[in-house]
Amino acid sequence: MFKILVCDDEKEIVEAIEIYLIQEGYEVLKAYDGMEALDILRKEEVNLLIIDVMMPKLNGIRATLKIRESNSIPIIILSAKSEDADKILGLNIGADDYLTKPFNPLELVARVKSQLRRYTQLGAMEEKCSNAYQTGGLFIDDDKKIVTVDDEPIKLTPIEYNILLFLLKNKGKVFSIEQIYENIWNEDAVGVDNTVAVHIRHIREKIEINPKDPQYLKVVWGIGYKVEALE
Repeated sequence: MFKILVCDDEKEIVEAIEIYLIQEGYEVLKAYDGMEALDILRKEEVNLLIIDVMMPKLNGIRATLKIRESNSIPIIILSAKSEDADKILGLNIGADDYLTKPFNPLELVARVKSQLRRYTQLGAMEEKCSNAYQTGGLFIDDDKKIVTVDDEPIKLTPIEYNILLFLLKNKGKVFSIEQIYENIWNEDAVGVDNTVAVHIRHIREKIEINPKDPQYLKVVWGIGYKVEALE
């Protein structure tokens, strides 16, 4: 059974989310501020975190930053703010998805399922054949879920890993933002915003010596992105 931590200072929202998640067979842990969420994560093996942005003691942004120092579980951020800047900030600091309040609980459940499906594929919960992919000094062992650049380990979130793996598997081939979105999120790219671009930028910051002049993950202007095929 997957264990999901829901963190929001509004107890009514936490209880409402809990009802829907329990109906889907998930175990739910509850926290009401960022500090409490961090404490639970230290004690429990949590599979996914749903966290609000605006909270007392420690807000969702700062909590996510802290969590990403040592934990790669999927994180879905909730916020009453709908501006792109807030969404981009959440994605930039390590969140995997973002939902604006008020939201449809069924949509949240669908996003939870989607994130857990990807996370399961990344983890040791499924046995896979050994697969290794490389271009230049960039290397991914998809069996051990290891990413290295010039033998230095790189820590990616599940979404970042999936994007990089997809492009590396198809190195040299250019994919549009819509194609990347549909392959990674497994849903139609209808009205796709800058979510993919934000994750691409975040990956570059981790794998490139100079993200502004990337060696591996390149943009093909007006078309999309590719991982360069190198010797």
